[in-house]
Amino acid sequence: MLISIVVTAKNEEKSIGKLLDSLVIQEQPIEVVVVDAESNDATREIVKKYSEKYPFVHLYVKGGKIGESLNYGIEKAKGEAIAFIGADDEADREWIRNVRKALKEGHDIVIGRCIEVGENRFKLDRVKLYYKGFDISVPGANTTYRKEILKKIGGFDPRFVAAEDIDLNLRAIEAGYKLHYEENAIVYRYARDNAIAFLKQAYRNGYGRKQLTLKHGKLWKQYSFKQMFSTHLTFWGILRLSFGLLGYLTCKITGGGMT
Repeated sequence: MLISIVVTAKNEEKSIGKLLDSLVIQEQPIEVVVVDAESNDATREIVKKYSEKYPFVHLYVKGGKIGESLNYGIEKAKGEAIAFIGADDEADREWIRNVRKALKEGHDIVIGRCIEVGENRFKLDRVKLYYKGFDISVPGANTTYRKEILKKIGGFDPRFVAAEDIDLNLRAIEAGYKLHYEENAIVYRYARDNAIAFLKQAYRNGYGRKQLTLKHGKLWKQYSFKQMFSTHLTFWGILRLSFGLLGYLTCKITGGGMT
């Protein structure tokens, strides 16, 4: 089974080489589809060097929001299944082998385990969102879908600033599919390395969560408020919630492009 690994990137010259090093050693057959969102640093040049050395690494350029880049990568992918990973992440050397094993067992959507590494002060628990018994807020950077399912449910919604992966999981469950959680399929995710990037991420996440409610109606009853607040009782946790709320309110006021 050919598995396509889709990566979207913009100005990731510091991390893209480390990611690709972790991908080219994965169990074959694979292809790596990198969609560059018009970077203005050395990202494309680095990817080109890998594509010259490894014929299964492909580079494409497509501007736009994250959903547009992801859909373009899906369009270009030739695999029966498509695995998503972030440009600033690293894959465990057995990642694809364990994903493929789960797919061969008959699972249609495989959610791997993300282990966060990096600055401790910027490592905070995500705000989980459950829908019909499934945790749909799992990071999209370790998710694998059979390509036929992505086509059936329409791929990613390009309007989303963030939470496009949560929206995809929700729609898949609505369509009757199940999420399979594979603990042995591991991706290492790096926490933001400075306060500005950390708070920008919090703002975008809050904005994306409001986009979810604008599209799907009230989802607050699906959240665990106890978990939300108990895991943010630190200086950086409070800042994260504050900037997330700011993003949420901004999206609510502006409509978030969801009309």
